[in-house]
Amino acid sequence: MATEIPAASSTKAATSPPTTPSRLLHRRLVDFDIALSHWIHTACLPVPRCLLKALEISGDGRFWFPIPISLLPFSSRSPILIGLILGSLFDLLLIGLIKHLVRRPRPVYNKDMHLTFAVDHWSFPSGHSSRVFFIAAFLNLYADPFRLLLRSHRWVQGYYGGEPADLFLMFISAWSVATSASRVLLGRHFVLDVITGACLGVLEAVLLVCLSKLYINR
Repeated sequence: MATEIPAASSTKAATSPPTTPSRLLHRRLVDFDIALSHWIHTACLPVPRCLLKALEISGDGRFWFPIPISLLPFSSRSPILIGLILGSLFDLLLIGLIKHLVRRPRPVYNKDMHLTFAVDHWSFPSGHSSRVFFIAAFLNLYADPFRLLLRSHRWVQGYYGGEPADLFLMFISAWSVATSASRVLLGRHFVLDVITGACLGVLEAVLLVCLSKLYINR
């Protein structure tokens, strides 16, 4: 029996795939991502959890989808509202597809999370980060039409007594960064999940704006 164990071990070693430089680099990147994410999560435990949960809810798709849809009756021809709806739908499908294909487990210290869809069980990439960065990037790319949209509603200009668009865009940008950071602080995601989601959100906004300009100039 003693001679059979090394034989089995050698057979397993011979059949196992070789460790290529790309696999080794990927493993080191994942290990570093896990360690960094856990360190950030642990170091930021004193941050009030209620604040992080509020940011989580504010970036949830169930919260954002009804907003542009409810505003359609007031500005049904607005390219901004239509773009936000179409972009959010595209983001939902794209992130769901990537999560299904990659299937990276969430951090083991993730607690008290309610899943909306089956793919929410997976971590990569962050849907919250892609969503909020899409919204922020899209509105900033559409800054001039957004200013015109707010100016068309006199009650907005009358209440603020000036140009509220620039202040609102600054707030949205800061909110997108804070909401994305909260995903790591809550233990919902790893750092790489959040960075990838944010990059995807910006790319979605750029793609949608380019397609809309092509449609208008056709």
